[in-house]
Amino acid sequence: MKIIFNTDQIHLHGGIEKVMATKANYWANLPDVEVFIVTTEQQNLPPRYQLDERVILIDFGVNYDRSKSYFSFENLKKAWLHYKKQKQLFKDLQPDVVISPNFNFDHYWLPFIKGNSKLIKERHSSRFYEVTQREDANFLKKLRFKINDWIEKKYDAIVVLNPDEASYVKTNNAVVIPNPVKISTLVADTSVKKVVAAGRISPVKNFGDLIKAWEFVYQEFPDWKLDIYGEDYLGTQTKLEQQIEEAGLQNVIHFKGSTENMLERMSQYSIYAMTSETECFPMVLLEALSIGLPIVSYDCPNGPRHIIDNGEDGVLVKHKEVKALATELKTMMRNPAERIRMQKLAKDNYLLFTTPKVMKQWQTLLNLPNV
Repeated sequence: MKIIFNTDQIHLHGGIEKVMATKANYWANLPDVEVFIVTTEQQNLPPRYQLDERVILIDFGVNYDRSKSYFSFENLKKAWLHYKKQKQLFKDLQPDVVISPNFNFDHYWLPFIKGNSKLIKERHSSRFYEVTQREDANFLKKLRFKINDWIEKKYDAIVVLNPDEASYVKTNNAVVIPNPVKISTLVADTSVKKVVAAGRISPVKNFGDLIKAWEFVYQEFPDWKLDIYGEDYLGTQTKLEQQIEEAGLQNVIHFKGSTENMLERMSQYSIYAMTSETECFPMVLLEALSIGLPIVSYDCPNGPRHIIDNGEDGVLVKHKEVKALATELKTMMRNPAERIRMQKLAKDNYLLFTTPKVMKQWQTLLNLPNV
């Protein structure tokens, strides 16, 4: 069996890239399975996450200009090149399964060049706000939604990460499979006075609310620190650093950049905090649970509530309630016994999402043998 992942790149830190590497490595170890990762703009950079030597990498070298509109003349020319190369590759390889884990130009033409392969779209971001967008759409936007629905109906399956997201699939081909997490022997140090957050430094991660909450936290806990890990996206970090300086928190809130050993770094903290606008099924929360790191998170649509057992291994806070977030952080900070209790439960609860358990669901979808 030949399995192809279609994506833009695998050199950046990100949940899609990490999950793709986990699945590719798992399948590459099965007998009679070949795995390919096909990219459009790898730019001769190495994969961010370790891949089995049997995983075959192919880069088309299309290199879309991400600073411009998808429909700019320059990118449309690149799209034609992308189409021709992809069509020829499928003709040569004759894949059995094609998996598209993000949104790219090829979303629209994959159903027409897939041949006899099983075609799967993965949704890694929430469609929560699309409900309102569909209701308020003008004629042209409604037409775009209809075209997207028509295209998605031609996929054999739309894989979503939680049951809430399945309700947003309009084409009756949704399959719910969560993200997998590796088994870890690390254990978080719940005694330290440090809180951690992580993710691409972008507006959707909404670190600004976490900084606002820390203004309230700082009044009672001036000796606690907050560290934020992740790569900057379009200058978002500069704006957040200005917010930190204006609040006088520059000595207690620090950006740590990206790291190759996020799990090891997280083990050096006693609380994980999340304030995203939306999250579909955030890998970082699974990783926090895997090392027993208690979580305080916004109940944002729709991922955290499907990972955190509220009051057991973490706390869900009403979305965008900054003061409530600060209150729960302070409660956790002043109660080390509660952090230890949650740690024990977290180490048990994350086992529902380990790689062997999740991959059994993929094996069923792809008709592959379980190992």
